Amino acid sequence: MFDLGMSEMLVVGTVALIVVGPKDLPGLFRNVGRYVGKAKGMARDFSRAMNDAADDTGIKDMAKGLKAASNPVGSAMDGIKDATKDLTSAVDPTKFGAGTETGKLSAERAENARKIQASTARAAAERKAREAKEAMAKAEEAEAAVTAAQEVAPDTDADTGPDTGPATEAESKS
Repeated sequence: MFDLGMSEMLVVGTVALIVVGPKDLPGLFRNVGRYVGKAKGMARDFSRAMNDAADDTGIKDMAKGLKAASNPVGSAMDGIKDATKDLTSAVDPTKFGAGTETGKLSAERAENARKIQASTARAAAERKAREAKEAMAKAEEAEAAVTAAQEVAPDTDADTGPDTGPATEAESKS
């Protein structure tokens, strides 16, 4: 709030000690603490009232709409997730009697839904495993290329740089 560092607080405390005196200083700090607490409480209440007013006027709904407009793929995926959740929660075979035709169909559909979920999870796991295997192969190829490049590269001396072979006549004369 005021961005006071330790040195500024020390100066304020010293001035307060000189002006107020050591006898009345604890009471002064107690009163200042009460007023600061009341001010924070009032600010918190004001902020809460503003948020409630924004909720009543629908600003949060507008913000949600703007966020959806700026990220249509994310909002579409959220819609798909919500629809999937609704469908999976709607398929409850215990809602219907076991002997009724509706109960039998519901149980069959629930079993089919579980099979679909299991096969989807298996396919996703297999795809991730395949992608991991492909990534590992690419990493090994890159490591092999680096190793091959290091083997082909000429030897270098630490002091003189790369070895360029025997000196020519012009270099040896100078």
